[in-house]
Amino acid sequence: MIMNNKTVISQFLLLGLPIPPEHQHLFYALFLAMYLITVLGNLVIIILIILDSHLHMPMYLFLSNLSFSDLCFSSVTMPKLLQNMQSEDTSIPYAGCLTQMYFLMVFGDMESFLLVVMAYDRYVAICFPLHYTSIMSPKLCVCLMVFCWVLTILYSMLHTLLLARLSFCENNLIPQFFCDISALLKLACSDTYINELMIFIMGGLVSVIPFSLIIVSYVKIVCSILKVSSARVIHKVFSTCGSHLSVVSLFYGTIIALYIFPSANNSTVKDTVMAVMCTVVTPMLNPFIYSLRNRDMKEALKNVLCKKKISL
Repeated sequence: MIMNNKTVISQFLLLGLPIPPEHQHLFYALFLAMYLITVLGNLVIIILIILDSHLHMPMYLFLSNLSFSDLCFSSVTMPKLLQNMQSEDTSIPYAGCLTQMYFLMVFGDMESFLLVVMAYDRYVAICFPLHYTSIMSPKLCVCLMVFCWVLTILYSMLHTLLLARLSFCENNLIPQFFCDISALLKLACSDTYINELMIFIMGGLVSVIPFSLIIVSYVKIVCSILKVSSARVIHKVFSTCGSHLSVVSLFYGTIIALYIFPSANNSTVKDTVMAVMCTVVTPMLNPFIYSLRNRDMKEALKNVLCKKKISL
């Protein structure tokens, strides 16, 4: 479309994954299987937490929100990726691209906030076990969840609106399989100073501050358990926090590799691998990390399956 002698883009082209044509069907089946596992795994966790009254605790309220966030996060990118792998048309409309970017930020940032809340929950449970129920009251838990959702929605809306004011000219090729804010800023032909400034300032709100709070929580947890001489207590604490630490390492490891330390030589292969880890692998692995290492989740699954057998 031409406006005032300037080409205005109405759609973008997603470069996709660097997969040889002869391996396209194999990778399509692989990513389809991974997406189905992600959907099934996270749905199972959400359903178990709803059905089993023993899981109606703060930690599992946060976990159900994390599973919902992971499920939606993967669903924002995977259907489009699978569609593009089976089609020669890899375009995405301008409005669709901004919508995808918005929801990616909502659910991605929500996971960051949830990991902080879950770290605080573990801190209270380990350092103040006698006051856990009074501190982590239902009212506080609901307020924390509402605050996290409202904050991440407003944050994502801010960046989407700032991006919507930019002009995009002739180059419309995004070197990813989804609409990423950093890639879109590189394609803009108008001044992106305000956008980059807000990413720098507000980025700390959803990355640096949450990560720092998680570190502080675990430093306090470690200091607390070092005062206990019982090896059994120490083992129990680490088994309780192991799942959360694994998810934190997986989530922030991929975020750091993708956004904080991107490829120095603009290697799209390395960046694409990190993007796949972030948007595909992490949401798929989280249910397994929490279910395989969590005794309560295993018991809840057994109870639901036993009830189903009895009813049959």
